[in-house]
Amino acid sequence: MGKLSITLKDGAVREVEAGSTLLEVAESISRGLAKSTLVAKVDGQTVDLKLRLEQDAKVEFLTFEDQGGKDALRHSTSHILAQAVKRLYKDVKLAIGPAIANGYYYDFDRPENFVPEDLAKIQAEMEKIVKENLPIERMEVSRAEALKIFGEQGEDYKVELINDLPADAVISMYKQGEFIDLCAGPHVISTGKVKAIKLQSLAGAYWRGDEKRKMLQRVYGTSFEKKAELDAYITMLEEAAKRDHRKLGRELDLFSLQEEGPGFPFFHPNGMVVRNELENFWRKLHVKFGYKEIKTPIILNEKLWHQSGHWDHYRENMYFTTIDDEGYAVKPMNCPGGILVYRTQHHSYRDLPLRTAELGLVHRHELSGALHGLMRVRSFTQDDAHIFMLPSQIKSEIQGVIDLFNLVYSAFGLSYHAELSTKPENAMGDDAVWEMATNALKEAMDERGMQYKINEGDGAFYGPKIDFHLRDSIGRTWQCGTIQLDMMLPERFDLTYVGEDGQKHRPVMIHRVVYGSIERFIGILIEHYAGAFPAWLAPIQVKILPITDRHVAYAKEVAAKMFDKDIRVEIDERNEKIGYKIREAQVQKVPYTLVVGDKEAETNAVAVRKRGEGDLGPQDVDAFIQRILEEVAGKVN
Repeated sequence: MGKLSITLKDGAVREVEAGSTLLEVAESISRGLAKSTLVAKVDGQTVDLKLRLEQDAKVEFLTFEDQGGKDALRHSTSHILAQAVKRLYKDVKLAIGPAIANGYYYDFDRPENFVPEDLAKIQAEMEKIVKENLPIERMEVSRAEALKIFGEQGEDYKVELINDLPADAVISMYKQGEFIDLCAGPHVISTGKVKAIKLQSLAGAYWRGDEKRKMLQRVYGTSFEKKAELDAYITMLEEAAKRDHRKLGRELDLFSLQEEGPGFPFFHPNGMVVRNELENFWRKLHVKFGYKEIKTPIILNEKLWHQSGHWDHYRENMYFTTIDDEGYAVKPMNCPGGILVYRTQHHSYRDLPLRTAELGLVHRHELSGALHGLMRVRSFTQDDAHIFMLPSQIKSEIQGVIDLFNLVYSAFGLSYHAELSTKPENAMGDDAVWEMATNALKEAMDERGMQYKINEGDGAFYGPKIDFHLRDSIGRTWQCGTIQLDMMLPERFDLTYVGEDGQKHRPVMIHRVVYGSIERFIGILIEHYAGAFPAWLAPIQVKILPITDRHVAYAKEVAAKMFDKDIRVEIDERNEKIGYKIREAQVQKVPYTLVVGDKEAETNAVAVRKRGEGDLGPQDVDAFIQRILEEVAGKVN
């Protein structure tokens, strides 16, 4: 058969027999590796372990610790889900079942609706399939064979998918026991690899995301290699449910979503306090970092969106109107408006970098099924900034943006990891420009020693980007900040500056957001803090509780002193027992509760209770005021 050379992830080179499967190669390295490996990467492509090697290759074995391993296990579990449903319900047609973040789903077409009680029954059947330890086998077939197999089974959705495949597509199916599914793979070697399963919820989903197509039934689930990992994940989900920003938003009277404006949030007075504090913090920091704030219109002429490329690349997500018989669009992004501001003046190389920032309200058409509290809305405020610069300033400007991001995220106790996204299929511009832009982002991060992951083909249509994924207090990640390098829009809008040589040159442009969307960032913070905002963000910072009516006058004196220092203070004057008032303040998650009675009035003091710490005892009023002012100024979490 002959020998092949394979290069492993650590650079080690091994000789193996030509025709060896990847599983055999893993076994030849160590039994432990073979046992823990789920799939492998061969020359960058993730494949099944049963694939036979026919030529020299770079090989990386993926376990559940790797995202590729997790995805393969969960995609395989979605097939187990489909097999269990087919065993239990004979009138079901299969649609699709991919792995998704933290789990998988499968879409089914069935005359009757699944109900939550069905999930336990389906999960029990899935666990039987796991115990059967059925080999999962890949089969490559012709288009005619695939159409025959799925046509005979009445699997209309699979037939449609096959017919829509390109003429030269390799068509593969995966078989486990009696069950066959159309799938590109890869999958784990057998159903027995899936050790811990949990079906989680039901939802409706239009076939292929098209509102004009049939509504299917979607079953969501997750799976892990070990039951302990599944248990920890379920515990985290239970904690997340307690922190649901929609529930806390109602309870703390922060915001609402109304039938009259689906996807268009209403901010209440308490929510506006949080929002305004975030905006004030943002403004002060941007002044410090040399930005000039601008404001651009919400509605702009349709021609502008043709010129920017949004018409070709983003039209289905935009809203339109007609003014004086001309087409206009409601802006989905702020960048064209920022570009028009740049063009109002002639610029010299001495003016650059020019940093403009905008809290810009944008509107995007999202499907109603995708809307989710403040996390996915149709109108939101992007904290956009556009930096126009010389090519020689790219690295230093990117590093300045990262410095700003670090200050913002640390103020909320949020850590992050970075991901670099490269040129997508529908990109504008040639490869050379994209390569230059991508390398500039890489070099800026490399020089700082930043760890980052590369997402091939996931950039914006006009440039590569760095995304910042924030980790919250219970370990979830949220994509918020973005830095996008753009060499396309300056070209499209003929932006120029006069260089040292007296000639016109093209500036480079950075698009960046730090919060991402203020609405979504507020939703994230509600869940991160479980509604218990730090004092600097809390809608009510101090609640004063007079023990009886005769103590109200002293409470008002204390409140007036605080009000003069811009402390957000309220008095609970209700004729209720003090224990009840304390509990109410706890439910409202007020950072500081001050009890005042005879003793406090006589000594110019307050009895301080701190959220999460309880009774701190009596303190002088002025000393307490100084304490909370320092806490607010320091943005203590």
